[in-house]
Parts: sequence; C-alpha cells; structure tokens
Amino acid sequence: MNDELLAGAVAAAQAGGEVLRRRFGDSSLDVQTKSENDFVTIADRESEEAVLKCLEDRFPGHRVLSEEAGYRGGDASEFEWIVDPLDGTTNFLQGLPTYAVSVACRKGDEMLAAAVLAPDRGDLFTACLGGGAFWNDRPISVSSREGLKGAFLATGYPFKAKAALDLYLDVFRDVFLEARAIRRCGAAALDLAYTAAGIFDGFFEFRLSAWDVAAGGLLIEEAGGAVSDLNGGRDFLRTGNLLAGSQAVQADLLEVLGRHAGEAELDGLVERPSVG
Repeated sequence: MNDELLAGAVAAAQAGGEVLRRRFGDSSLDVQTKSENDFVTIADRESEEAVLKCLEDRFPGHRVLSEEAGYRGGDASEFEWIVDPLDGTTNFLQGLPTYAVSVACRKGDEMLAAAVLAPDRGDLFTACLGGGAFWNDRPISVSSREGLKGAFLATGYPFKAKAALDLYLDVFRDVFLEARAIRRCGAAALDLAYTAAGIFDGFFEFRLSAWDVAAGGLLIEEAGGAVSDLNGGRDFLRTGNLLAGSQAVQADLLEVLGRHAGEAELDGLVERPSVG
C-alpha cells in the first residue's frame, strides 16, 4: 500500500510542478495578500487544483489538507494527504528558482509516503515508511556531522510569528556561534529535503504549517535523521516548531533550545498555526 501511496504522491507533485513551470516568470500573476508578507497567486491555486485532482482521481474518499483549500473530502477516511502546492511563493514571485511542491500522506499520526519536487531543477525527493529516502531515485542519507560544531545549517525566519522574534534571535546567536554557516533559502520543504540528502547538517524553525514539514519530516527520518518539536516530542505538525538533522546535530539543536524555551513558552508568545 505504501508503494501505491508514494506513486500517488509523486504523480500529484509532478502535476503541480508542471503548472508552476509554466507560470514561473509570468509577470501578469495576480497576487493577493493573506497576511503581512504572506502571499498567494493564481499559480498557487492552479498548482493546488492539479495536485488535488490527481489525488482525488487516484484515492477517492481520502481526506486532503492543502494550504489554500483547507480540508477537502474524506471525513471518514483513515488516510490524510497534506499538500503545499507552492512552497516558496515569495521566491517564485521574485523570479528566484527556489520553490517546491510538497505532498505527503499519513494514516493517523504515522506518515507513510512523501514527495518533494523542485520543478525548476527537476529534483524529486521521495520516501515511504520503512523504504528509505531517495533523490531522483538515488538513495540518500543525512550527514555524518557529529554535532553543531562546524555544521552547515538551514533555517527560516519567523515572519508569521514576529512575537517570537527575540526568542528566535537568541537561539540563532547560540547556534551561529557553533555552526560553520547558516542559510535561509525561503522554502522549508526544500530545506528539509536537502537536510535528508546530507547537504544541510540540520534545520530549525518556528511556527511552520503542517504542509511545510509533513513530507520533509518523513524524508529526514527515512534518511536516518531525527526530527522533533522544541520539547523533543513528535508534535511538530501541530506546533509548527521543528528541529531536524543528523541524530547528533538534532540533539545539539534540542539542547540549545532547552536553554531558552520549550513549547509552552512559545505558545505564550504566539498562537499555533491554524489549519483548514
């Protein structure tokens, strides 16, 4: 069953990716503002419709959670798809070819299959539970980095959770003093895919949405890495707070966060991301 789900995730990501390839660089895109510095375009919506149609055709009755459409169908289904039809919308609008389609499927709290596609580059990252992780069909694994010292990391700024900015900057400072370099590329799904592939040694960010991290979390775990929320638990899809990387790097990130805050403290600063 997992192989069938993975094939569906790949087909859906490719359907959305084809829309984005056609739309990339289109100066006539209608841009709407969802919140400060958070945008949606016709490209997001067309990609989403292509992804959802593919999933609905292959898996009628399955429940789907997508960034723009919210929940659709399958209220009684034990399977749920989590979709980001365009991760990195701001990059896309600016003509920066760092964006992706992210598609994942879970049963209950267990993620079963995932695909992250970077359409401009033709890079496809896939994983299914117990089956390993792959980059264009080549097996991948997280880095062998044995801690934060000298690590090459990815992060994202909490632009949708500015009340947590001071806390984030305190954490950033401690991590920065240990790491070799930190990059902010603007597409969390891709950051996580590259972490699974061992390009980044680790990743940390606050208040992401479930569709930003669902696929990437499975990629990292199937590549031998670790993912957690700020307390070291498994609630990152609901809290939006994610620490990820090789086992040792993730453990060091968790130790750094422990000096500053946990989930309860962040909840006191900013609401958890809403869905649906």
